[in-house]
Amino acid sequence: MMKKFLVISLAALFWLGGVSCVWAQGKTEIKIIGRDKGSVSSIQSNGVTYLDVQKTAKKLGANVELYAAAKQAKVTLKGFSAILTAGESTVVVNGSNVPLGESVIAYKGDIMAPVAFFTLPSWQQALDRQIEFKDNTLWVEKNFNLAYEDKLQTEQGDQLFFYHSGAVQYVLHSVNKHTLEITFPKAVVKREFTTRLRDDFIQTINMRQEEDKAVLRVILGRKAKNWSMEESGGKWVLRVAQNAQDMQPRADEPSAAEDGPQISSAPSAQPKPALLLPAPSVIGEADEDTPVQEKPSAAPASDNKELKPAIIQPAPAVARKKMRIMVDPGHGGKDPGAIRRGYREKTWNLAVAKELTALLKKAGFEVRMTRDTDKFIALSERSKMSNNFKADLFVSVHTNASKNSRANGFQVYFRSEKATDKEAAEVAALENEALQYEEVHYNFVDALLQSLAKNEYINESSKLAGYVRNAVYKQPGIGIAVNRNSSVRQANFYVLKGVNSPAILIEMGYISSSKDRARLSQKAVQKRMAQGIYNGIYDYAKKEGWLK
Repeated sequence: MMKKFLVISLAALFWLGGVSCVWAQGKTEIKIIGRDKGSVSSIQSNGVTYLDVQKTAKKLGANVELYAAAKQAKVTLKGFSAILTAGESTVVVNGSNVPLGESVIAYKGDIMAPVAFFTLPSWQQALDRQIEFKDNTLWVEKNFNLAYEDKLQTEQGDQLFFYHSGAVQYVLHSVNKHTLEITFPKAVVKREFTTRLRDDFIQTINMRQEEDKAVLRVILGRKAKNWSMEESGGKWVLRVAQNAQDMQPRADEPSAAEDGPQISSAPSAQPKPALLLPAPSVIGEADEDTPVQEKPSAAPASDNKELKPAIIQPAPAVARKKMRIMVDPGHGGKDPGAIRRGYREKTWNLAVAKELTALLKKAGFEVRMTRDTDKFIALSERSKMSNNFKADLFVSVHTNASKNSRANGFQVYFRSEKATDKEAAEVAALENEALQYEEVHYNFVDALLQSLAKNEYINESSKLAGYVRNAVYKQPGIGIAVNRNSSVRQANFYVLKGVNSPAILIEMGYISSSKDRARLSQKAVQKRMAQGIYNGIYDYAKKEGWLK
């Protein structure tokens, strides 16, 4: 009785405007699906936040009616009706009394409700949203069951923490040596994002929604040799490390993220032992076309049975997987490339590419060419061919040209949105002119998507370019200058966009240079150029663990 008397007395004093000094006035931010929707008036007392009912409800798309004389507010939304009365700690929702824990108050002519009102399950259901109050912000999110929360980076490895609710399963797949992809069937992600860690274990994290599934793509760093996915403390934890003994959490490490957003508690579960999956290598790795084996699927779970997360088992050992390389002779067919003194770039490109392909196949690599005859292939089609082949490397062979007849020398490029310098930008523009030969019915929507694609393999592409440059520099008998300080460059080459692997574009020399032209027109020099490029690819593959 005494507590009720105090609550009523306090509310009455507010109606009279007599104790405003008791409350801390301020603003509370509203964020809907990650977007800032402004703020609303709020007051705080004893750790409880009260929000302006009218302004908050309107920002959330509800209708509000105020009854000043009765000190009441009515909030309506499709399938939801609530009546709030100042001085009462319960609200009437769809005809039933629902406790809030704290009383609604009238403050300076406004009806203020404890934040608990806006997180009521019935309110969230009516909005078809998940609502959380944290850090003086009302977060309104779509109904999701999977969210990235936090990361932990140590000298031994990286850990990624993911919130999940319900029966969220996963399927793990190695796209190639540098890419780990985890698919969550029937999962809805809280937010799509791309984050670059840029360390030795994880380079990039990308999470996206694809219709009825969520996809997590992880670009691995140079020390990533082992990884595991486990459920611990109601979280999914992805661990990436170099050594298997570093996969288990240490006693001084948190078992789950503490600072990430907590929407609700996932069902508690006992931590399961980490399942170690060795990183792909030439030795003992299943071919990517071999499906990953899982435990047999159970029949669809009924409402009263919990669906267990899928546990991925290592695929059975099969024949050694070979590195797949797509060799791309630039230009072709109606697109001759650069022309000087009767020589056509497309002819030299194809000749060197064939020699390179033969060397790679002889060494045991699995190789395809985008073209092995004089035919035209659209630039966008070349990257698609590489992706369909599931290539681990993409190597495009070209010959340079310039209005400056003194320009000469070997160069190798990897893609970036911004060119290294003006000359690099001009080279890219020259090679991108091949677009003019594409048919009128060319799919410009596809071209736009390709142009927006980001090269997630920029670090590996840079590394591959360096190996190739060094090997060509060391290869005797070529006779084309290789500047070790400036011959590896970056530019926005269209043919490299959208390639799902490390990708480089080689400019063997300048067809516009009399010196380079005299060398590249010789069959012997073309073979030596192919040998130098091959040596660089071989050195890269060996360093990256593809070869013994």
